[in-house]
Amino acid sequence: MGFEKIDEILDGVTASGSLHGVAATVVGRDGVLYEHAAGDAKPDSMFRNASMTKAAATTGALQLVEQGRLALDATVASILPEFGELQVLEGFDGGEPVLRVPATQATIRQLMTHTAGCGYHFTNEKLFTFCTEHNFPNPLEGAKRSLSAPLINDPGTVWEYGVNTDWLGLVIEAVSGQSLSAYLAEHVYGPLGMTETTFDPTDEQRARLLPIRFRTPDGNLVATDLDLPAAPEWDAAGHGSYGTIADYGRFVRAWLNGGELDGTRILAEETVELALRDHLDGAPLPKESISTVPELSNTVALLDVPQGWGLGFHLYLTDLPGMRSAGSADWSGLFNSFYWIDRTAGVAAVIATQVLPFFDEAMVETILGFEAAVYAELGAAATP
Repeated sequence: MGFEKIDEILDGVTASGSLHGVAATVVGRDGVLYEHAAGDAKPDSMFRNASMTKAAATTGALQLVEQGRLALDATVASILPEFGELQVLEGFDGGEPVLRVPATQATIRQLMTHTAGCGYHFTNEKLFTFCTEHNFPNPLEGAKRSLSAPLINDPGTVWEYGVNTDWLGLVIEAVSGQSLSAYLAEHVYGPLGMTETTFDPTDEQRARLLPIRFRTPDGNLVATDLDLPAAPEWDAAGHGSYGTIADYGRFVRAWLNGGELDGTRILAEETVELALRDHLDGAPLPKESISTVPELSNTVALLDVPQGWGLGFHLYLTDLPGMRSAGSADWSGLFNSFYWIDRTAGVAAVIATQVLPFFDEAMVETILGFEAAVYAELGAAATP
């Protein structure tokens, strides 16, 4: 396959200065179909995976489920009693937080589907107020105490993006007896040949990190001090890994292949099929994610099409014309990295830059052009 159109898109957006660097890979079941880096990004550039860490951590937890060491409907508190001590933040009275006991206890499944009641300070007004006005750390500062912020919903009632996967990482540590980084290195990254993926980059890897640029209101890209902490207090399953585009391409190809890559199986086919089904159980998805910290994220409006959430993955439940198929899984990372896995079409892809705030307009336009070009080439290749 040629994919020359994608070269034009990536080279053009960096040549114009709209993005300082971008890299992408497209994979099929049998191998890499496309790989390219443009602008400041190089083929071996390291990226902050940010929330793309979540899928790998969830994969580790699903392995423990397969082994019978973890149950999807076990309560989180049965493994981590400290989670059971979290209360729901109802609001504020005279500036003081109003807290109550949750109506039910969250389950492992709800951690995987972001329905456990946890939130993020940069997408939830109540939690933003709690963190800023009561001097409580947020997860991006690297303090483990940040995970003990109050719940903002009763478990099971609504989808809310938050530190759910960070707690899932702590569950993995408790069940396996290993640190999350050691567990994933042994059971996910290592078996898949993801030799550059890590929670603790070496000096040499840090030297290859694509620098972060900040989009100013006038549209320019400037240097910024905003970054993840170099020495966080825990292996953050929600955002803490680093790696190359090629490495993450191997990860999505394993999911594309039903849990197997190059003769190595990390998950059973049945587990992959289970994970890529909707598990929201009636909990509604919001129509938009409203940013409370504009330096970190723009407000994100969801497409008005059927969507769901599986075990660790956002799902589109309908075909997107000229693009991905119904049942495709996807997610993204804070610094504007994105992936999707389309098992129906037999293709997965990763595209990334390192720009703040999230959902950058230039990057979103690039992604849409990239995805359309991928499926146009697939269609052309399939035509006799």
